[in-house]
Amino acid sequence: MSRILDQELTAHGVAQVIVFLSPALRCSLPRRLRAASGAQRAPRPLAPLARHFVRHPHGQAAQLARAACAPAEPPAVRYYPQLGILLGEATRAGIARLRASAGVERVAGAPSLSLIRPRRRAPARLATTFTWGLRALQADRLWRDGWTGRGVLIGHLDTGVDGSHLALRGAIESFAELDDLGRVVAPTPAPYDTEDHGTHTAATLVGRPVGGRHVGVAPDARLASAIVIEGGDVVARVLGGMDWAVGRGVRVLSLSLGFRGWWEDFRALTALLRERGVLPVFAVGNEGPGTSRSPGNYAEALSVGAHDRERRVAHFSSSQRFARARDAIVPDLVAPGVEVVSAKPGGGYQAMDGSSMATPHVAGLAALLMQARPQRSVDEIEAALFASCRLPDGVSPERAHRGVPNAARALAALS
Repeated sequence: MSRILDQELTAHGVAQVIVFLSPALRCSLPRRLRAASGAQRAPRPLAPLARHFVRHPHGQAAQLARAACAPAEPPAVRYYPQLGILLGEATRAGIARLRASAGVERVAGAPSLSLIRPRRRAPARLATTFTWGLRALQADRLWRDGWTGRGVLIGHLDTGVDGSHLALRGAIESFAELDDLGRVVAPTPAPYDTEDHGTHTAATLVGRPVGGRHVGVAPDARLASAIVIEGGDVVARVLGGMDWAVGRGVRVLSLSLGFRGWWEDFRALTALLRERGVLPVFAVGNEGPGTSRSPGNYAEALSVGAHDRERRVAHFSSSQRFARARDAIVPDLVAPGVEVVSAKPGGGYQAMDGSSMATPHVAGLAALLMQARPQRSVDEIEAALFASCRLPDGVSPERAHRGVPNAARALAALS
């Protein structure tokens, strides 16, 4: 029993659980059920599992529905077809029956996710042809050879994105808003940002040049962006966003969110993304040395910390060592994450500090490599990024692990 489940069951008598279906069960479902995306009611073939969930009157889903004056209670269990998982509330006895059921590979808890908020915001203007972060990665060296991310779809789960910003016009292929219960809002609204975090990270990923000046690492890639955070049933919203993005065919997923500390529960989900051909790039956190966030601290995630213009690890950038043979130190690498200038909702630019700002630099760089070598697997793309890293003088591997990636060296490693 995971710590999350045990704590929730002790406190409330029920716990929110994620049920991972076995490949055999998932493949036995009709193709139309597997091809859908976004949260669905559990289909009829999954009824034997669905009966082990409960609709608890004091559970979060029921309380959110009452607060929103929803016309109907949400279903007791939701099915995410692209991920092959179920989400709902269950009692201790229900969890035991789920674990004993044929077709169930794993039952995990659902820790509460939160946005990894910037450590600093400041007004800024775009005064140079390239931001210092683009120069540090040498992304423009790949652009000269035509590798600009064209044809690559990047998943972006955040607070949203201002699609009217000059740097983002024409960059957004798909947009979705997940409501407080994790349902895709229909009809689809025009792309907008509930805060400013999502617009900043989105433009670092795919920002188009404005007046010949660049903020985006992959300026010809396209974005599948969804509002998944904060507020409401965040787990349902994030899972719904992941399922929606995978259904759209994203190759890389940029996520500046997580929960503090090590929690095992989302590990199988991160591995699932890789199995679906998606590279999951997570911010490691902004709580400093000796800390990290899950899922960024899993070996299955590509975790990113922050460095400044002098290639020093930012004081706030999380780092931690784990007692495991594979990838014992997080983050995997560090990227530009201090005084990062990017788009601001409503127009103009602002600077932010955080591992959230470093993460889209790496996800964008992965998109350049995916365009250049489209047949390479996510494991090969990740390995090339790692091979390109260099540890700056005076920087401890305990803080930066492999060091700072480089676009040209990463492409050479793939060649």
